[in-house]
Amino acid sequence: MTVMERDVVITYETLYEILRREKLRAELQPLDKNFLKDVVTYLTDKQSILDSQMKKASIFSNSETQKTQKQIENIKRMIQELYEKRENKIVQLAIFSSRADEKSDSQGMLEEEKALYEELVSLLNNFRDKILLNVLSLKTPEVQQKEEPKELKKDDKLNNRLIRFLHATPKFVGDDLKVYGPFEEEDVASLPLKAADILIRNGRVEDMNTK
Repeated sequence: MTVMERDVVITYETLYEILRREKLRAELQPLDKNFLKDVVTYLTDKQSILDSQMKKASIFSNSETQKTQKQIENIKRMIQELYEKRENKIVQLAIFSSRADEKSDSQGMLEEEKALYEELVSLLNNFRDKILLNVLSLKTPEVQQKEEPKELKKDDKLNNRLIRFLHATPKFVGDDLKVYGPFEEEDVASLPLKAADILIRNGRVEDMNTK
């Protein structure tokens, strides 16, 4: 039975074994598709135990609390090291794919890792085309620098408010008849005062100017 068959529950020992295998083997080790969700559940359970222990006030409970805290720290370190080991392998696979112009086998990757791999390959291919292929064709490289966000004009600063969205918000029409949005949670935008005030009152956004 492999370490990550579907019926295996995440434990300290299984995490240690998964990390050990990842470090020892050159190829990306397969993980269950729900691995990351299971890890979050495991960490959440550990945190709940710690929270419960911290509410107690005895010499024995303090000892148990310190033990649980240390274990959570070790678990997080293992998860980070596992992520970085796999990340490095995925980066190397993406470089190989870009150079060889062929996709590597992504069977051992989690869905989140496949997205990272595809993004890296696309990015590497894009820069390879614009830099290397242009130079080899006696052309100047065509790499465009990202434009820095333009500073708000004085009038905009007076008539607009900088806000951060606390919830996803569909597009809407402001009093200036302009369409704004849609916006995702954590998006930052400069909106007309009236529209910003309505969103603030409804608890959809927070005013960045008060921070």
